[in-house]
Amino acid sequence: MSKIIETDKAPKAIGPYSQAVVCGNVVYTSGQIAINPETGNVEAETIETQTEQVCKNIKELLTASGSGIDKVVKTTCFLKNMEDFAAFNAVYEKYFVSKPARSCVAVKELPKNVLVEIDTVAEV
Repeated sequence: MSKIIETDKAPKAIGPYSQAVVCGNVVYTSGQIAINPETGNVEAETIETQTEQVCKNIKELLTASGSGIDKVVKTTCFLKNMEDFAAFNAVYEKYFVSKPARSCVAVKELPKNVLVEIDTVAEV
């Protein structure tokens, strides 16, 4: 049986999906973009500041799920521009110190015209 996770400390879902779902002892987070959960707006403008906000959102979702960023086993990262890869990695590595498995791809467009989106799979 799965459990839907909702928290005000991360952006509310902007479509027909959950912020995160726990199934057994695994939590799956929906893709997070750089929305400030307090305002509901994208305020960060650079790849570095957007990645910071995304990682903070993920951390809050994982905490609400009974997990933590140190328990992430897989991430999927979407970048609007692969030229941002090094700057993205510089922020990413500060949060994902356990070095989970990862996919990272460039995409044509992301919601709200952001520069980065990340989803995670973690142990609970």
